[in-house]
Amino acid sequence: MPSGNLRIACVVHLEQLQTLWLFSIALVRLSIFMSHNLYIATVEPGSGKSLVVLGLMELLSKRVSQLGFFRPVVKAGPYPNRDIELVRDRYGLAFPYEAFYALTHSEARRLIANGQMDELLKRVMEKYRALERQCDFVLCAGTDTMDIESAFVDNFNAQVANHLAAPLLLVANGQGRDLEALVNTVRTEREAFIEAGCAIAATIVNRVSPSHLSLVQHQLQSVWLGDDPLFVLPEDELLAKPTIAEVAHTVGATLLHGDGDLLNREVLHVKVAAMQIPNFLHHLEEGSLILVPGDRADIVLACLAASFSDHYPNIAGIVLTGGLELAPTVERLLAGFSRWRVPIFSVATDTYETASRVNHVRSHITPANPRRIAAALGLFEANVNINQMAERISVSRSDRMTPLMFEYDLIERAKTHRQHIVLPEGTEDRILQAADILLRRGVVDITVLGDESTIRERIAALGLNLEEAQIIDPFHSEWYDDFAQTYYELRQHKGITFDYACDVMHDISYFGTMMVYQGKADGMVSGAVNTTAHTIRPALEFIRTVPGCSIVSSVFLMCLEDRVLVYGDCAVNPNPNAQQLADIAISSAETAHTFGITPLVAMLSYSTGTSGKGEEVEKVRQATELVRSQRPDLKIEGPIQYDAAIDEQVAKTKLPSSEVAGHATVFIFPDLNTGNNTYKAVQRSANAVAIGPILQGLKKPVNDLSRGCTVTDIVNTVAITAIQAQAIAAAAPPLPALVS
Repeated sequence: MPSGNLRIACVVHLEQLQTLWLFSIALVRLSIFMSHNLYIATVEPGSGKSLVVLGLMELLSKRVSQLGFFRPVVKAGPYPNRDIELVRDRYGLAFPYEAFYALTHSEARRLIANGQMDELLKRVMEKYRALERQCDFVLCAGTDTMDIESAFVDNFNAQVANHLAAPLLLVANGQGRDLEALVNTVRTEREAFIEAGCAIAATIVNRVSPSHLSLVQHQLQSVWLGDDPLFVLPEDELLAKPTIAEVAHTVGATLLHGDGDLLNREVLHVKVAAMQIPNFLHHLEEGSLILVPGDRADIVLACLAASFSDHYPNIAGIVLTGGLELAPTVERLLAGFSRWRVPIFSVATDTYETASRVNHVRSHITPANPRRIAAALGLFEANVNINQMAERISVSRSDRMTPLMFEYDLIERAKTHRQHIVLPEGTEDRILQAADILLRRGVVDITVLGDESTIRERIAALGLNLEEAQIIDPFHSEWYDDFAQTYYELRQHKGITFDYACDVMHDISYFGTMMVYQGKADGMVSGAVNTTAHTIRPALEFIRTVPGCSIVSSVFLMCLEDRVLVYGDCAVNPNPNAQQLADIAISSAETAHTFGITPLVAMLSYSTGTSGKGEEVEKVRQATELVRSQRPDLKIEGPIQYDAAIDEQVAKTKLPSSEVAGHATVFIFPDLNTGNNTYKAVQRSANAVAIGPILQGLKKPVNDLSRGCTVTDIVNTVAITAIQAQAIAAAAPPLPALVS
């Protein structure tokens, strides 16, 4: 090969390698964001959501190995949802149909009417997460007024997008809209979703008149706020008009004559033939569907003649109304024209009713219409910057964590490695109801303690199913003697007698805690009936604290509207000293990490940095230094005021160089009085969900319930206890190998 050609070949080869390298980097970049999602929300019906769904699925199918598609609400009926069928067929999504949606519109309406919005959202999340676990990316198509009442649509879409931590793609309808009205609508709807806390990935204004496309783009760009991209798509007549098949299906027409392959042709115009032939021919247009009474053979023959004339357009089809059939001689005539393949249908309804029904037919993109699919993809790719959209999808993943999301994640995490939790207060109805829920969802294995006959009586009265639960009466348990002996050996140095140990082991809290100590359960949850002291005391006596931790403390997981914070200690220690406060901070950071919260620790005080003095400030300062010396890996700041810890703008003024200030996730209060009042104030004033108290610092998890707890509180606390047990098991050293 000549040297010049060799150099060219090398350059080409290097360019190909560079292209492949860049492509592989893009794929790797995308793969880091596992379980990505995007939520499509339309401003109003008829926005062309199916086109956007198809365009995005096409984009993703080239970048993601396992795609998913999900709709929160679909119409019930004899036919499957069109969008679901489209993506299933085109992209080979091998999931059962029921996996692609959460509820039917009738189910959603019933829950909304009964004020059960939380239950509705929980069902959506449950179905979505089941699909998400099997996918690398899930595209969600929201609801509109065709699915549920208009008063709930925008709020519902915003809530679902937030609960799914999905960035939102807003789709607006530009069809036949006045420019000023369109711009105002897009801005208003976009701002409403932003105010609802949604992360906007992009906005698409669809179905804009081609003649106004540049004007709409310019006008919207001139008033656009934010960095999310805006794309404007023109109306496409091919996509806007229904096909003959769609019309025939809607009006219940029967095919009499013509080629079935032509049923995917679009109906561009609808003509009611009530005139004489000369006037009728004057009104013919390309792609017209002719509606005519079945006894007007003259119109049918005129259409036949027009189709062979170079001076008249081609019609899309003919619908014979009134249930009237063509005369046999006319049918014979048509049968002899093999070249004339125009579909002719018959309907039972009269011309007026048929015309009314035809005018309400909507167009859809279906798997059976490859031409329409090609048109939709061409339109999308010509007007949407694919690379920019792909980048936005990857980087726009919401970092919001709503209370419902967090509660659902607790359940899902607890189920991953099923733990055994003992519930000592087995005669309490709320405990039994929570146990029923936990067993039905497969969250944990459960033992309940108490008199067996009383427990079974309550189970029957409540209509529960606790067949999988273990019921143990401490008075009659085969473990009783061993437990009493173990307790005696552990506590005899404190002067207790064996008889006292036997009496103690009749107590449900002591018996349940001993189950945990001996490994017959992985954790315990109590306190719905008993006091905190009654719940914690046994654990303090013989489960004890982890090495290096001087104190058992607690945290609350504070689920705010858009994030989860950790508050400690708000329930156990009235006035910890500096070392105890440092241990609380370290334990709280570890708890945060266990629940997927990056620990950025704020040691709270009434002053920030060196601005204040006093005994309490000094205690916090010493505790902060102790944490830094014991755990130099933790990011911690203190003393710091609450506003500087949580508000980025305040932090820039008070501690501009701090990594924690303005971004704290773990808040350590200097005493119980401050912590307890603060968590309750935030809980009530910010409408936050407070999960806890969660005990920390013990070698094995034991958690306390509030005596006013709900069934949901119990379920959440059991899930938390199971997750703590999982973390302890994961951190435990492996058992020594057996010697053969």
